[in-house]
Amino acid sequence: MFTKADALILGAAFISLVFSVSLWFGFLGAANKEAGLFVGLWVPSIITVGNYFRTRAGR
Repeated sequence: MFTKADALILGAAFISLVFSVSLWFGFLGAANKEAGLFVGLWVPSIITVGNYFRTRAGR
């Protein structure tokens, strides 16, 4: 079942992805590819941490 916590985790990951792409292509100013890569690494980290806490809550 898709819960409110799942939506929050996926929403945070999606916002991070959009922010990463905007940094990479320079939609918010000058393009900064290094910062775009750094923020892009947050996406799997957010999903992994969310999955960890979701499985811990199920115990």
